[in-house]
Amino acid sequence: MTASAIPYRKGLHEVARGVHAWLAPDGGWGLSNAGLIAGDGAALLVDTLFDLPMTREMLAAMAVVTERRPVRYAVNTHANGDHCFGNSLLSPGTVIHAGPHFDDDLHEVPPALLAQLMTAELGPVLGPYLRRNFGRYTFTDVPVRGADVTVTGPLTLDVGGRAVEILPLGPAHTRGDVVVWVPDTRTLFAGDLLFIGGTPMIWSGPPGNWIAACDRMLALDPVTVVPGHGPVTGPAGIRQVRDYLSFLLGYARSSLAAGRSWREAAAEVDLGPYAAWGESERTVANLYAAYRSLDPATAEISLLELLTAMAGADPG
Repeated sequence: MTASAIPYRKGLHEVARGVHAWLAPDGGWGLSNAGLIAGDGAALLVDTLFDLPMTREMLAAMAVVTERRPVRYAVNTHANGDHCFGNSLLSPGTVIHAGPHFDDDLHEVPPALLAQLMTAELGPVLGPYLRRNFGRYTFTDVPVRGADVTVTGPLTLDVGGRAVEILPLGPAHTRGDVVVWVPDTRTLFAGDLLFIGGTPMIWSGPPGNWIAACDRMLALDPVTVVPGHGPVTGPAGIRQVRDYLSFLLGYARSSLAAGRSWREAAAEVDLGPYAAWGESERTVANLYAAYRSLDPATAEISLLELLTAMAGADPG
């Protein structure tokens, strides 16, 4: 099935033989995709969702598959909460795999912290921004469940007689990104190494690593690509993200050479064709990450400072 034949609407979609994607339009903050790969009598889940109600809804929809093929394995593509806060709803017997630093990063920004931020007095810019983007989610009373297996190199799992590969490609979006590759259908679950229709977000970087990760994904020659956010795509979607990151890194280099700070560069950037992508304020954070990778003298700022800078650039 071609990517263009898969409608971008909420719910479970079979994107290849025995391979399903859970899609969550419009793909903005917290509206992430997930996946289910079914073999003979077993299945592998790619990511849970941002809160327990959303994850329950997804798992209920997947029951049409998992009643006969229970989820034996799960893979969290990275530690952002919209890809793992629902882990506690998985069976205790499900073996969860994730990349390096997963548990550390998960506990650095746990659900309880996000719950506090929703009610904290954070000023006239950041407070409304966070509530507008995250207020729909339920972060209270969410048990944190980490990984059982840390994947530091390519790993192939036997999912009911079906080979499924976990490939670490970080640090890029986060410190420990992994992708899931289904070779028999050439289907790739890219996690947040791909945002389609939305601006990518560099929490870790460096951007050059993310560009290299795009090249490695393209080298797989996938037919169907499920991004972390946005509609199902193909290799063209990977190239779009790669082009954005190349533009970003080139602009950061020229701005740094011209003596501009990352804040000045962010204020002056012309996004051109990327201006139409959602969440364009993320480019502020991305330029900070690019500057940090290019110039070690760039001062480090806190997460709240970074979010405030992004909130100030939010087009609304």
